[in-house]
Amino acid sequence: MMPAFAPDFHWGVATAGHQVEGDNTDSDIWFLENTTPSLFQERSGPACRNYERWADDLDIVEALGLSAYRFSVEWSRIEPARGEVSPGALDHYERIVDGCLARGLAPLVTFNHFVSPHWFSAAGSWLQGDAAALFADQCARVMDRFGDRIALAVTFNEPNLEQFLHSSGRLPAFVEGIKADMLAAAAARAGTDRYFAGNVIPAALQAEFQEAQTRAHLSAKAAIKSRKGDLPVGLSIAIADEVAVPGGEERRDAKRAVAYDHWLRLASDDDFIGVQNYERIVHGPGGEVVPEGPVNGMGTVIEPDSLAGAVRYAHEVSGVPVLVTEHGIQSDDDTQRAAFTPAALDGLASEIASGVPVLGYCHWTLMDNFEWIFGYGPKLGLFSVDRTTFERTPKPSASVYEEYVRGARSN
Repeated sequence: MMPAFAPDFHWGVATAGHQVEGDNTDSDIWFLENTTPSLFQERSGPACRNYERWADDLDIVEALGLSAYRFSVEWSRIEPARGEVSPGALDHYERIVDGCLARGLAPLVTFNHFVSPHWFSAAGSWLQGDAAALFADQCARVMDRFGDRIALAVTFNEPNLEQFLHSSGRLPAFVEGIKADMLAAAAARAGTDRYFAGNVIPAALQAEFQEAQTRAHLSAKAAIKSRKGDLPVGLSIAIADEVAVPGGEERRDAKRAVAYDHWLRLASDDDFIGVQNYERIVHGPGGEVVPEGPVNGMGTVIEPDSLAGAVRYAHEVSGVPVLVTEHGIQSDDDTQRAAFTPAALDGLASEIASGVPVLGYCHWTLMDNFEWIFGYGPKLGLFSVDRTTFERTPKPSASVYEEYVRGARSN
């Protein structure tokens, strides 16, 4: 029997501006992509041409029978130079919001999905003294334009990403050296003393960035709430399902303390916590335990129940409702995605039945896109994208997700 979800449950897909729009030329990530040396294996270039094709993409989301669309407003387009606001960019994102509403889709807006304006990052990114005020100003101008029509606001996407990667041992040691060289070259090219980006942070500065982004989140939330007090506001974090075999509890708890707990405690004063889950990590007394089984493109064993575990822990610590802002699987084999998604959703339904409040689920992602330092290699989309014509082609997993959602919404 199809599990029952609340009638107002947000069934959606998630995208991010820099990853799909294309030609985000005034952003820090664009600058880093075009710096030598660079961690980025490819340049984003035209991405998926979503900036021009957004209406067609919303038609696809509507045709899937979904009820929500998560996307980011790109600060670098809205304020390409400090104090220079682009009415045309605000018009663009307002059209997307209204396009969502016209198709029965709740607009779930992310105010910072890693990417910031080049001028902001050249001045020190989140470590500059007025960063929180500058971000609050950006949130205010977005809210003043169309904040009355959005359904949920996510201030930051995965501000814990670097902490998560380092504590998981997912980054080879040499990466930190390349990162440092790239950031030094970017600073020299920009004519500044330092250069950072939201998902390119030196390991030694993680604590400072955590403090700075905490301040920025609070300032952004205040700006958003001052415009629409009843708008649900939160942030989203990267979180694996951390489990322990006997003797591994201390190692598991240490990982949680480093990667998640600050943000989950911060979220206790928010309206929800966004959960972004892709894997389970098993801890033993001597280190990570690797179970047997097929693996995803990230190299970890495919475990659909990881979503339920991550959601459960996020709610236990934060005490607030959960919004699954991202969940999916990196794989070139779409049969894995087609089997993985409904199994994970069944597990999520069980958590809801046990009393965990879950506001919605956004699959990552609508279409194969630019996956940051890895370029266009990783595949996580329900649709493939022709890199020459930019035509979208549905994968079998798209129909599987559509069928699941239509069944859940009909109950």
